Amino acid sequence: MKDSTRENLSYFGLFLKLAAVRKEIIPDKVSFGEDKNCYFLYFEPGEIKSDKVVIWIHGGGWNAGTPKDFAYVGQHIALEGYRCISLGYRLSPKNKYPAQIEDVCRGYNAAIKYLREKGIDVSKIVVTGPSAGAHLSSILCYSKADQDRYGVDVSNVIGYIGFGGPYSFDEPQTNTLRILLNQLFAKDFDRKQGEPVSLMDKNHIPMLLIQSEHDGLVDFACGERFAKKAEETGNSCELYRVIDKKNTHSWYTAGLFFETREENKGLDRFYSFIEGL
Repeated sequence: MKDSTRENLSYFGLFLKLAAVRKEIIPDKVSFGEDKNCYFLYFEPGEIKSDKVVIWIHGGGWNAGTPKDFAYVGQHIALEGYRCISLGYRLSPKNKYPAQIEDVCRGYNAAIKYLREKGIDVSKIVVTGPSAGAHLSSILCYSKADQDRYGVDVSNVIGYIGFGGPYSFDEPQTNTLRILLNQLFAKDFDRKQGEPVSLMDKNHIPMLLIQSEHDGLVDFACGERFAKKAEETGNSCELYRVIDKKNTHSWYTAGLFFETREENKGLDRFYSFIEGL
C-alpha cells in the first residue's frame, strides 16, 4: 500500500483517539492579535518536574488547526511535568506568508512576556512543532533575518525539535504538499524567503529532526537536506528516523501524543532529547 494511501486511511483512527482524550489540565488562553487564531494556551503541570518550558507551534498544512485542536499535546507535555505554551497563527489561503511567521514571532514574544509576568524562569525554552509547525518553528529558531525583522531574541532557547517538517522545497513534493504550498505563498512571492533550509544561520540551538521514510506527505529528503545544511552551517543536529509502525505523517507528527513513551519510540526520543538538554 502506498504511504500516501496509508496516511489518508489514518485519519479515522486519529479522530477516535482524539475523542477519547481526558482533559485533566485546563489551560489559560491569552490573545496576542486581532485574528481569532492569534492566541496561545498555557498548560501548568499539576506537578512541575522540570524548569524547562516547551513552546509548541501546531501543524495543519498552514490552512487548518488551532491551539485548541491540539490541546491534547499540551496536556501530554504538562502531564510529563513541563510547562507548555501552545501557539497559534493566521491561516492560509486567506492569509499569505509571511503572515504566519509574523504571528509566530509575535506570539513567541507575547508568551515570553506572559511567563515572565507570572514569575516563571524563561532561560530554558524548548521550541517544537510538527509539519507546518516544524516549518514555522525552524524559521523562528534559525533565521537571523526573521529574528531581526520581528524583534525576536532566541538566546534563551536551548533546543529545537521538528516533526515531519517541509524544510526544503526542492525535494520531491506530493500533490497534497504542492497544493498547500500554493495556498500558503502568493504567486509572485520568492519562496526562498520562506524556506527553512535557505534561511538557516549558525547559532547555539541543538536540533532534533524526527522524520519518517514512510511519511506519505513530506519526503524524507526534506529532513536529510535540513540536517545536511545544519552540518554545513555548524549547527548541532540529530536526524531521527521513525521506526514505530504508526509512521505515516499525521501519526508520527501529532498522533504519537495519544500514546505513552513506552508505546512510542519517537515520543520517547522527543522527551529524552529534552531531558538531555
